[in-house]
Amino acid sequence: MRDRDEEWSAWMRAGLAGDEAAYARLLHDLTPFLRGLARSGLSRAGRSVAEAEDIVQDVLIAIHTKRTSWVPSQPLVPWLRAILKHKLIDALRRRGSSGHVDIDAFAEAIPAPSNEPEIATRDVVKLADSLPAGQKAVIRSMFVDGNDTRETATALSMSEGAVRVALHRGLAGLAKMLRGSV
Repeated sequence: MRDRDEEWSAWMRAGLAGDEAAYARLLHDLTPFLRGLARSGLSRAGRSVAEAEDIVQDVLIAIHTKRTSWVPSQPLVPWLRAILKHKLIDALRRRGSSGHVDIDAFAEAIPAPSNEPEIATRDVVKLADSLPAGQKAVIRSMFVDGNDTRETATALSMSEGAVRVALHRGLAGLAKMLRGSV
């Protein structure tokens, strides 16, 4: 990459000095490099790489219009990357954040749903066994079965206030047990 950067920098310096052929060669040679960076950025953002061509065109226009802002004693590639980064951000903002991620690509990485409670839930249930019956029933209903306060109150024939009190006391009891003060 260093050799390419030096070659591109030389072509840019020549282009700034009026060598149209060197400048045209530079833009032609940069295009696949910029396209790869644009595609990579779009992919990381969860966007279609089909948008890369528009970004590359925006970058080439920016290079042309801002070429005098490049400092000839500095490497060209970091300057190019900065322009591309800003054009990529502009494109993502313009088109919104409606990215698409193909869930099938992650199917093997996503665990299958299980009817067994997670380890933390099992630990809470085990600890809750030593709580008074009402507190234990409320904690099981809300944290294992996933019921809300109203559903728990109906299922356990309690008022919603009593469910909240039992829940608060049960959680306080669990906290004491976890701190080892029981």
